[in-house]
Amino acid sequence: MKQLLEIIGFIALVQGVAGLVHEFTDWNWGLVQRIDFLDGFEIYANVALLALAFALFAAAESRRSG
Repeated sequence: MKQLLEIIGFIALVQGVAGLVHEFTDWNWGLVQRIDFLDGFEIYANVALLALAFALFAAAESRRSG
């Protein structure tokens, strides 16, 4: 369970960073930019992904290994 939380947290972290890089440099990669209903709220969604990633890392750290 700990490894699953870490993997999902890593994916959320990468997507959040990729989305913020896209917003400020116009690099065309990331998942949030391809979701239509988030049009205009991409920065908020990417910051939320970063917060989710750190919450998942904290939850994984609080779990016992094994």
